[in-house]
Amino acid sequence: MSDYILQPDPEDKRLTQPVNGVDQDGNPIETRVVVERPLTLFLNGQEIVTMMTIGDHPGYLAVGYLINQNMLRPDDEITAVEYEDDIQTVVVRTKTRTDFEEKLRKKTLTSGCAQGTVFGDLMERFDEVRLPGDAILKTSWLYALTKKINTSPSLYLAAGAIHGCVLCEEDRPLIYMEDVGRHNAIDKIAGYMAMNGIASDGKIFYTTGRLTSEMVIKTVQMGIPILISRSGFTAWGVELARKAGLTLIGRAKGKRFIALSGEGRIVYDADTDAPRGRAASRPAAAAR
Repeated sequence: MSDYILQPDPEDKRLTQPVNGVDQDGNPIETRVVVERPLTLFLNGQEIVTMMTIGDHPGYLAVGYLINQNMLRPDDEITAVEYEDDIQTVVVRTKTRTDFEEKLRKKTLTSGCAQGTVFGDLMERFDEVRLPGDAILKTSWLYALTKKINTSPSLYLAAGAIHGCVLCEEDRPLIYMEDVGRHNAIDKIAGYMAMNGIASDGKIFYTTGRLTSEMVIKTVQMGIPILISRSGFTAWGVELARKAGLTLIGRAKGKRFIALSGEGRIVYDADTDAPRGRAASRPAAAAR
């Protein structure tokens, strides 16, 4: 897919391994399964966390994790990101000391499907973010994105047991990351954006996983106004999305979807399944 800046490489032999088994008829088969491995993250001289990950893009994962946990602020200057494959360790170094010690004491576990963490001050940052009110999502973009993403080569299609997140712009998927936890995938994208100077203006975020509070919080913190999933919602995820004015779209499959927040950003320009009484050329109403 020429649109992508970065996308999964299902042919990377480090990310899957063959396993023998039997099928429903008892016939012997060989199938590929996703490999997961520990990655220990250090911020300067302090060990922060050990994450289970597929192991690609450890630097982006480390930086994105620290940003999305508010352990790195915009004015913290990163001087080095050092990865040691033999000991599966990544060290993020900054020019001056950060204020992460207090945050570590506030750590609580969240509903992530691998290890996810959120800190007590995340909601303070969440309340400060203002999402752009002039952002739109055309239904024609939505339908094109879901088709392109779901047919792109991926570890999910090759082996399953994995989540994907995609940074998009209009009808173009730009950065596609996968991992065993959806929070890892979104952190990789956050890290890539930070390390490559990619702004959140005009961006759309797509995830294969559930629209949980964690996904909403991270998307809002990244300044992205639109979050889409082919999966469903949690009640707190919807509540937080409405509070932040985030456009939240779930169960997006084919030309069907459900929007539970920020639906005023949606422009119904596609002919198929366009709701009655909606103008095809402009958003229906102001975003919540």
